Amino acid sequence: MTEPATDLKYTADHEWVAVDGDIATVGITAYAAEKLGDVVYVDLPKVGSTVTGGTVVGEIESTKSVGELFAPVNGTVAEANSAVVDAPELVNSDPFGEGWLVKVRFTELPDNLLSYDEYAALTGE
Repeated sequence: MTEPATDLKYTADHEWVAVDGDIATVGITAYAAEKLGDVVYVDLPKVGSTVTGGTVVGEIESTKSVGELFAPVNGTVAEANSAVVDAPELVNSDPFGEGWLVKVRFTELPDNLLSYDEYAALTGE
């Protein structure tokens, strides 16, 4: 499994956020992927849709359970990763790489995003 990057931001909902200009790339953490088990289905928001931070924007189903994908920022979906829709197992095998889920164009980052150390303390990792 891919190691987490310490330069990413994290949410208490077990998502990672990589910021590049006004685009936030979002995925679920390796911790979340491990807890979910083998991911078998991913439902992502449509490109162009507006998302509100803290609200459910997608779904991740595994052999064990169904998890919700929350938007970590307010904005517009710029890209949805069709590769994970076609091959959901990418969420497990490469959660910080090819397993990313959506890219959101945002105007402001919320102040509730966690550093790597804060997220590690939250998960006990």
